[in-house]
Amino acid sequence: MRNISQGYRAAATAKAVKAAGIEVKAVAGHIGAEITGVDLADDLDDAVVAAIRAALLRWKVVFFREQRLDHAGHVAFARRFGSPVVLPRRGSVSPPDVPEVETTADRLELPGRYGMESSEWLHRRNHTLLRRWHSDKSNHLDPPAGTILRAETVPPYGGDTTWSSLVAAYEGLSMPVRAFVDGLRAEHRLGVGYQPRPGDDAYVRHLLEHQVATAHPLVRVHPDTKERLLFINGYYVEQIIGLSRQESQAIVDMLLEQAVRPEYTVRFRWDSGSVAFWDNRATIHLAPRDTSHLDFPRIMHRVILAGEVPVGPDGKPSESLTGSEPGRW
Repeated sequence: MRNISQGYRAAATAKAVKAAGIEVKAVAGHIGAEITGVDLADDLDDAVVAAIRAALLRWKVVFFREQRLDHAGHVAFARRFGSPVVLPRRGSVSPPDVPEVETTADRLELPGRYGMESSEWLHRRNHTLLRRWHSDKSNHLDPPAGTILRAETVPPYGGDTTWSSLVAAYEGLSMPVRAFVDGLRAEHRLGVGYQPRPGDDAYVRHLLEHQVATAHPLVRVHPDTKERLLFINGYYVEQIIGLSRQESQAIVDMLLEQAVRPEYTVRFRWDSGSVAFWDNRATIHLAPRDTSHLDFPRIMHRVILAGEVPVGPDGKPSESLTGSEPGRW
């Protein structure tokens, strides 16, 4: 079934690409393709949109270079593939008149909100290297379907982003392990692994007052491709429901290690005007940490697309644990 399914997706992608007159070039064995022959600022016709969608479903993340999108064009492009999410809280750097766009530099303001320097904030949040791998906002009942990230200013070197295919990760598991994880659910919540400050901690108060948590299937069925994927997330998953904490930690670590095996990944070198569009349901990604000591700006703009409630192999949807309901951001 795996080879038949892959063959069908490849044929469908090739047919859509031929009809659109664009070029899709794979850049890694399991994940990632670069698309050329299209200007995303144009009023794209339906054939081009269909070809990009087919390539995205096939390769999980697609890349475009030398694009000339502004904020409005970024949102207009996103609307061809879904409904952009308006986040309720953004920092001062994001454009005030385009609420769908979040500027990643906003995140530099977060530590100050909780009385910390950036170095302390990162130290307390990222307690293992594996925990930095994540998909966006999976603690919500309906996590985003996709993310479109646009580079405005990038350093002359460094700052690469890496993605991994959760479909390839699941398919790479042995059959007994697949059968085991198919029936499990995991708790996705804010603040996993955070090390509180001694005494009063403003971020802990924030977690208690604004917690959003959901019980998701550990294996998710992709709503479009019907592929099974390993729905694991280093930022948000700590506890597999029904297991002891010791059992859960061992299995979560094993699955995260499986999910980020080098053969399942692709790494992208950004230039000004580059755009990456990824399927947030079928991937996890690793943001760069190799430029913080360099005096180079890195300004990126993000639009996320509304998703659906995940469903497991048993056909049962995710369930809210606290603070989560469809469309609540």
